[in-house]
Amino acid sequence: MNKFWSEKTNCLQPYVPGEQPKLTNLVKLNTNENPFPPSPMVLTAMRDAINDDLRLYPDPSADNLKQTIADYYGLHKQQVFVGNGSDEVLAQAFAAFFQGKQQLLLPDISYSFYPVYCQLYDVEACYVPLNEHFSLNPADYCGARAGVIFPNPNAPTGCILPLVQVEQILQANSDCVVLVDEAYIDFGGESAVRLINDYPNLLVVQTLSKSRSLAGMRIGLAMGHADLIEGLERVKNSFNSYPLDRVAQAAAIAAFTDDDYFRLTCAKVIKNRIWLTEQLQRLEFEVLPSEANFVFARHGSKEAAQIAAFLRLHGVVVRHFQQERISNFLRISVGTQEQQQRLIAVLEEMLAQ
Repeated sequence: MNKFWSEKTNCLQPYVPGEQPKLTNLVKLNTNENPFPPSPMVLTAMRDAINDDLRLYPDPSADNLKQTIADYYGLHKQQVFVGNGSDEVLAQAFAAFFQGKQQLLLPDISYSFYPVYCQLYDVEACYVPLNEHFSLNPADYCGARAGVIFPNPNAPTGCILPLVQVEQILQANSDCVVLVDEAYIDFGGESAVRLINDYPNLLVVQTLSKSRSLAGMRIGLAMGHADLIEGLERVKNSFNSYPLDRVAQAAAIAAFTDDDYFRLTCAKVIKNRIWLTEQLQRLEFEVLPSEANFVFARHGSKEAAQIAAFLRLHGVVVRHFQQERISNFLRISVGTQEQQQRLIAVLEEMLAQ
């Protein structure tokens, strides 16, 4: 405890991000980064944005970017919010819609930033257990008071909730916000964005870190009814009026504009995920059905901690969670084919011993 910290700061248990090792020649499959580079159009737009105008503040409203996103999804600009990565957007959503409220329903196995935000914004979290297949049961998410939040596909399991079941949760909680965190939606799922005009309580949060290969730029967005977006803008403008710089805005516009490249890289990730799943199953891993850019797997006879340690010793890093129910699982990011072949080779070596 530090005497200069507030009581709130002393009590916080901060989020722990995935390790970013400083080792060379490493096969890094622990943080779900896209194995493929950003669109060449994005890189050109970023270079063009690095000019004398950097002496000027960026557009605080990011109007051109919002219009680009609105056009892409068939929305109005007033239904789009942008921020400095989806984590910050999520934090602002907690502040705008859940702060100080009781009974926020969320999965017991989910994105580990949610409990941190509950601490920070005095939200009472009600953790709903995933079923035996590590999937969400919509019937368990009824009558929330503060709201509902869940990733779709879920993280770290990768399992997806069909859109018809997302709609059931929306209908069962019409008096509070239902936040669907779609960080991984582009790798096989159907976005809930098309439900926005039918459900004023729906907020969809996305990121350009995964499917658009821009984790290093920190660009996130939210989409929903204009009233929800206005609430987010009030929080944003009470905290940081300029969350996206000129280069980030240019990169994001180009990323949505080059749709062909986006779809090509997503297809490559999906193809590699299928190959990785098949290879792990061949080595007697149970792999949960994934619609994300990672797989969640456990071995029939080897402990996850032991496997992770062996992989690391041989220059391959994956994510191991100590959390109850999933402590014997490994989350493995989809990589390039060369990275995945190295992973499988090391696993084969371990199992042969």
